[in-house]
Amino acid sequence: MAGRLAKALAALTVKRLLDLALGSALLVLTAPALALAALALTVRARGTAGALRREIRIGRGGHPFELRSLDTRRLRLDLLSRLPHVVRGELSLIGPVPLSAEQTAALGPARHWRHRLRPGLTGLAQVRARSGMPWDEPALLDAYYAEHHGTRLDLAILAQSVRIPLHAALRRVPRRGKAHLSDTDHRLPNYSVAE
Repeated sequence: MAGRLAKALAALTVKRLLDLALGSALLVLTAPALALAALALTVRARGTAGALRREIRIGRGGHPFELRSLDTRRLRLDLLSRLPHVVRGELSLIGPVPLSAEQTAALGPARHWRHRLRPGLTGLAQVRARSGMPWDEPALLDAYYAEHHGTRLDLAILAQSVRIPLHAALRRVPRRGKAHLSDTDHRLPNYSVAE
């Protein structure tokens, strides 16, 4: 029992160190883009609604906190704008989706395992959501993550979280040097079908 507790404590410490180191580095790298996006959103809204969306979410231990994020999905800036929550310890880089009090209460007994973990910017349910699975599966994936979380799984989820949007962005980049030819484009001049 003591060995199992020590292993769980060591995993939490590694997870928190990863959150602090990578979360701080990402926050510094994305700060200029986040500042520009916040300015653009404020100008577009003419200062009425503001650039930040504020929502009460339930964190580790069942404690509520105010989740602030940019009100945009472009370039996933809404998720990156939550990095201060990671550095403060309200969120983790990897974890189950942060739920509202109503959503947490609707889980019934399943909410108890959620209280042991910090919610995350991304998680197993988020990276697998694009696979076409039935809508009720994210709760099962979050439960699976709660039972099997560890550094190796966190790094795999993090890599997948970066790969998916990067791959989608690269597919939209026009490729130079490739032409789309029709059947008639490659024929010699004065070619006739009747010949």
